Amino acid sequence: MKIGSIEAGGTKFVCAIGNEQLEILETTQFPTTTPEETIQKVIDFFLNSGVKAIGIGSFGPIEIRETHEKYGFITTTPKKNWADTDILGAIQKSLKVPCSFTTDVNASAYGELELSKKAINSLVYFTIGTGIGGGAIQNGQFIGGKSHTEIGHGFVKRHPEDDDFKGICPFHQDCLEGLASGPTIEARTGIRGEILAENEPEHKVWDILSYYIAQAAVNATLTLAPEKIIFGGGVVSSSLLEKVKTQFLTLLNGYVEVETLDEYLCLPAIENNASATIGNFALALEKLNK
Repeated sequence: MKIGSIEAGGTKFVCAIGNEQLEILETTQFPTTTPEETIQKVIDFFLNSGVKAIGIGSFGPIEIRETHEKYGFITTTPKKNWADTDILGAIQKSLKVPCSFTTDVNASAYGELELSKKAINSLVYFTIGTGIGGGAIQNGQFIGGKSHTEIGHGFVKRHPEDDDFKGICPFHQDCLEGLASGPTIEARTGIRGEILAENEPEHKVWDILSYYIAQAAVNATLTLAPEKIIFGGGVVSSSLLEKVKTQFLTLLNGYVEVETLDEYLCLPAIENNASATIGNFALALEKLNK
């Protein structure tokens, strides 16, 4: 049996077809343009593919309450032309298969849970890239109620050498996303993050980013007490993660015990953000079996 995954990102969409063993059989990706054009490409990829269910993990904010009249919508996103888009409805209307619907970062978190072979049942997953999202799982279930979590828009204490930077979040200016997402690197330095990482790995901006990301990890540790915190997205490399670990230990200051730091703060178990694909496959199967 075939199942599908849609990772709906603000920069690109990644679509995949897999099997019941959560193995990836086929993938494609394309830039996120207008809703009409992008969703049509999704439909064209899956049409006549034989998938029996699809898991959708979308950039947000999104409406996740199944009883709400706008369930399945991307709601107040700053992404141009995408606010108030009924992404779930458009896909289900054309493909006529059951679809699960959650945030892209929740999908990644669920994928990591599956990849752990259920060795753990609680974790926090941060995606740090064009924006910052955070998904949390406790006892195998997503944390959320009225809406999904928006951990990426929490507030952090300013780095002493970063007071002059206003932040780039269009809603909050200097929240975590406004201070530590990928575009903040170029906003501070005039150099794209991937170029700066290659040519100036010891630039002070990496210390600034690690300070904010470490605060996010400390806050998650103290509020959610997960068994693991995972950092995906294009910003957190292995070298930046080492800086985050150092800052994390300093900020936490021994208040709670973290037994094995390298296992507690880590990169995803699978490359190229494929955790979201695995998570979407698993959620699609659950939706189908309900």
